[in-house]
Amino acid sequence: MKLQFFGAARTVTGSKHLITTQRGTRILLDCGLFQGINTDELNQKFHFKPSEVDYLILSHAHIDHAGLIPRLVRKGFTGPIYCTPATADLCRIMLLDSAYIQEKDLKRINDRRERQGRPVLEMLYEAADVEQALSQMKTVDYGQTFRLNQDEVSVLFTDTAHILGSAAVSLTVQEDSREVRLFFSGDIGRPHDKILKMPEPFPQADYIICESTYGDKLHEPEPDMRKHLLRIVHETCVVRQGKLIIPAFAVDRTQELIYALDQLESDGKLPRIDVFIDSPLAVKATQVMKKHDECFNPELRAYIEKDGDAFAFSNLHYISDVEDSKAINERQEPCIIISASGMAEAGRIKHHIRNTVEDARNTILLVGYCGPETLGGALKRGDREVKIFGETYTVRAEVEVMDSFSAHGDYAEMLDFLSCQNPAQVKQVYLVHGEYDRQVVFRHNLQSAGFRNVYIPSLYESVAL
Repeated sequence: MKLQFFGAARTVTGSKHLITTQRGTRILLDCGLFQGINTDELNQKFHFKPSEVDYLILSHAHIDHAGLIPRLVRKGFTGPIYCTPATADLCRIMLLDSAYIQEKDLKRINDRRERQGRPVLEMLYEAADVEQALSQMKTVDYGQTFRLNQDEVSVLFTDTAHILGSAAVSLTVQEDSREVRLFFSGDIGRPHDKILKMPEPFPQADYIICESTYGDKLHEPEPDMRKHLLRIVHETCVVRQGKLIIPAFAVDRTQELIYALDQLESDGKLPRIDVFIDSPLAVKATQVMKKHDECFNPELRAYIEKDGDAFAFSNLHYISDVEDSKAINERQEPCIIISASGMAEAGRIKHHIRNTVEDARNTILLVGYCGPETLGGALKRGDREVKIFGETYTVRAEVEVMDSFSAHGDYAEMLDFLSCQNPAQVKQVYLVHGEYDRQVVFRHNLQSAGFRNVYIPSLYESVAL
């Protein structure tokens, strides 16, 4: 059996891992978009033939894991796409949004390339490709073993508590003389998520493909996350009379922020300022989340029973219309603006940052992982100048970071997630979805925990299992 890494190798985007079994069955784990600066050409070519892939198994709906599925279909993939029901519902809104953003951005990208004397790029995919991809999706609940083909490959989804519907993938492959158990972690969530259930243990594996986003990091202690958020709101909106801008993934992170603000408002602590959820995608994602309350943890269920709705309070405004979004930028009054994307690479958030980054009254609050090549990564790193839409801006706004909101487990939480395994029975761990220096540290931590063979593959590398 062969395993090839076509994305998320020594980086955190573009998740794609191709399995070719002894009998020639080709199974693609995730099909994500590369995100960040200088990734345009990476998304144009797969370096394998989409028409030869038999099955696609999707861990979750984040664009760096699902964002190239419509292009895979456009280029000839006709097989089934397996995922959880919540992932399918999120993909419907997220992939259509992705198609819209690409169409909007392609002219600007190609204009720049023409000025540089470089060839223009073709559209990755359109709405029709998204609809075709959605028609190929087949949903399977957590804990329900299913077969890809008659007697060779079976699959089990277990909950990772990363985002709504996120799943780890356990594959059992029958070869002529043995049974191979391969596990793909997808993205590993945190054990005490504000919205989702706990991550689930998974069956013993022979080979593990494991994410490593925070392989060298421990998240800050979280004695009172709401108190931390309230301090930032007070200092920005009350003391400095500025705007609080929060780039946030439209799925899970935005809803977690809404829930925290809802609790503060319910307790009478939130200042009387307007809160804008300025993202059509986030508005739709909130509705999807309400539909899948089977994924909620007991604490959230109890709060909803008491409060009625964890995602609605006075002065909270959901914005979809583009003119309403532009009007927010013209406001002089203090407010909170939560908008996608989480890495500040696309969508309305870039406009909000451009309009506020040079004013010292304002704060940009980063609440999750940002790739180092992204706008969010530059702000998080402390760069004093950033480029937005090709123009350079001086960073005068305060930049705050709250990693307690991260949906990715830190290295201790990832080790705890893997503690259901007997390390002596694991033949190899492959680290993906992480920056190389962090992976090196996580490899050492895994080896200290008893996982003897830990390997960090490079992009396009192929290994034999």
